[in-house]
Amino acid sequence: MNMPLFLEPVFQERIWGGTALRDQFGYEIPSDHTGECWAISAHPNGPSVVKNGAFAGKTLQQLWQEQPQLFGHYPTKVFPLLTKILDANSDLSVQVHPNDEYANTYENGELGKTECWYIIDCKEGAELIYGHHAQSKDELIALIREGKWNDLLRKVSIKPGDFFYVPSGTIHALCEGTLVLETQQSSDTTYRVYDYDRTDDKGNKRELHLDKAIDVSTVPHQDAEVQFDVDKQQGVNITTFVKEKYFTVYKWEVDGSAQLIQDQPFQLVSIISGEGMLTVDGQSFPLEKGMHFILTADESKFLIEGKLTAIVSHP
Repeated sequence: MNMPLFLEPVFQERIWGGTALRDQFGYEIPSDHTGECWAISAHPNGPSVVKNGAFAGKTLQQLWQEQPQLFGHYPTKVFPLLTKILDANSDLSVQVHPNDEYANTYENGELGKTECWYIIDCKEGAELIYGHHAQSKDELIALIREGKWNDLLRKVSIKPGDFFYVPSGTIHALCEGTLVLETQQSSDTTYRVYDYDRTDDKGNKRELHLDKAIDVSTVPHQDAEVQFDVDKQQGVNITTFVKEKYFTVYKWEVDGSAQLIQDQPFQLVSIISGEGMLTVDGQSFPLEKGMHFILTADESKFLIEGKLTAIVSHP
């Protein structure tokens, strides 16, 4: 019998993390400085474990290798995507990510990291850093070396429900008071540009990666163009946020009963609000805020009932 793969998240403590993952999602977090929920992950630094069915106890990484039919025999060596929820209790470091070619060369075959953010919640007046004002590499280098961060960094006001597409090469940072669902390539490569001169509990500053960061940064900055498309169907509004090389990302807003078609090799689904019921092949599964699952290749039709919002992606 076909069934979705429900996954146990993996939590990562961070210097900038807080308690929002517990307070808003009810997760059992390891400390009051928990920054990341790796919700759907086959990355070796934090692989998710299947909670249900015949594959319970297996990691997503194992299933990708051992049961390729579940994913439509998708033709990549590694599981291509990683879904996270990030609690930016304080400012994240200003950073930039490499593309596939650079990461493959300099990071032991790791994927590059193009990502995107859906703002689940944020404090009043919240901002994030998205891009920079330098017009040449020389100007970028000079502003970094001189520490003229206010002149260099471009800040953008945000509100819940906003979406940002962040291609590799984009200088960026989430800022204090922001809760974000991130869809990204399955990569853990980050080049820090600036970390506010913070120290850890042992008095050590975190490592910066200025040479690599300057190498991979897009100069001048270019805003990624995204054009949202809303498809209103019976019982569900489907907003397509981005559809490009590495991933397509949607928001499903279900209110009632929605009959949907699984027409991709697999889809990653994260419930960010509400509750409901998923029915596949006559078998029903309760859905609630904070659940994450994969619709596998054979689930051609499925039913979602209830009132909920989900962020959905596929490669």
